[in-house]
Amino acid sequence: MGEEYGASPSQLGWVLGSFLLAAIVVLLPFGKLADRYGKRRFFIMGNGIFALTSFCAIFAPNLSFIIAARAAQGLGSAMTFATSMSILTLVIPKERRGWAMGWNVAMVYTGLTLGPAVGGFLNYYYGWQSIFMVLAILGVIAFLTARHALQQEWYADSSPHWDKKGALLYGGAILLVIYGLSQLLAEPSAPALLLAGLLLLGVFIRYELHMDNPLLPIKLLFANRPFSLSCLAALLNYCATFATSLLLSLYLQSILGLTSRSAGLILLAQPIIMAVLSPLMGKLSDKYAPTKLASLGMIVITIGLAGFALTVHNLSLYLLIPMLLITGTGFALFAAPNNNAIMSSVEKKHYGLAASLLSTTRLVGQVLSVAMMNLILSLKWTDLAPQETLLQNLEIALLCFAIFSAAGVLPAKIRK
Repeated sequence: MGEEYGASPSQLGWVLGSFLLAAIVVLLPFGKLADRYGKRRFFIMGNGIFALTSFCAIFAPNLSFIIAARAAQGLGSAMTFATSMSILTLVIPKERRGWAMGWNVAMVYTGLTLGPAVGGFLNYYYGWQSIFMVLAILGVIAFLTARHALQQEWYADSSPHWDKKGALLYGGAILLVIYGLSQLLAEPSAPALLLAGLLLLGVFIRYELHMDNPLLPIKLLFANRPFSLSCLAALLNYCATFATSLLLSLYLQSILGLTSRSAGLILLAQPIIMAVLSPLMGKLSDKYAPTKLASLGMIVITIGLAGFALTVHNLSLYLLIPMLLITGTGFALFAAPNNNAIMSSVEKKHYGLAASLLSTTRLVGQVLSVAMMNLILSLKWTDLAPQETLLQNLEIALLCFAIFSAAGVLPAKIRK
């Protein structure tokens, strides 16, 4: 794609960034609108928009068109992110909810496992357009399946008005914060944009406190300790884990000298163990306190990340692979039980809000994780050679992620 359009790496970064940014900005408003106009309708519509925009991207005349199509994909995906977990919670009995969420997490990580490999294969043999063709086909299949399988509609908000001003304040604040943070090292204006976003976020919170039917019921969040602390634990978890695979891929290729293919095969160990164990951990959360399982998961992740940080200087695959299995096991212990804890801590009428906030914390955590990684990798050490500098920064980044994970143990333990 970069060769075809003569795009720089920073421009290509927006192929991913535009999707994430669009999804984060509209997730909460879409969750509120889905409560009002129907979760089934929004879920089906989101899959349709995703399929259509994927098809349009195939015929992109330039990179700007692809970035716009990816942003539209983000809008469609946000409609499914905001509704999928709440629909799952509504249709599955409470005593089997953890089991269902375990399978949901397993499917997510199966997709994450297959995605890069299948995408690389398609790009190598058929060009990048084939990736969007496959996405369009999958989107159509999801659209048709949802229309056939989901026969009931769910509503949770009968109010004649919804919080339009709050949605604009929220969208503007998130847009400024995420863009300013992602461009902190690239644009001189980024710190000012980040500060403006934080100030606007404060205005949004103050405004929401005085609304009768707010976009984000902040009083409810503070009053519901299990819910708010579970969301905080999820945010810290994704901050700590999302960029780890990128760091380890860099380590395997730039430090150990492996090919991208070999590095990818080794890194598969972590998502595979997540996918295999998540249904079991979800089922366990139906029998035992999900908060305790999630807390244990954060502890195991912290051990794995600390192990990465302490062993990278040994340049040994034999030490790396066990750490991959440990972190994969920890995430399986955390994800489905924590999702179960979040959805079980709210009333039925707030399922849409809970699902939207869960997806928002996941995406924000992912963005923060990548931003922190980029910031640490840019550190300069004048007394070290380039490869030694990279190794030093990798160690620092992994240690920081371990600290974030350790911090996530606290909200996971005290949320009762």
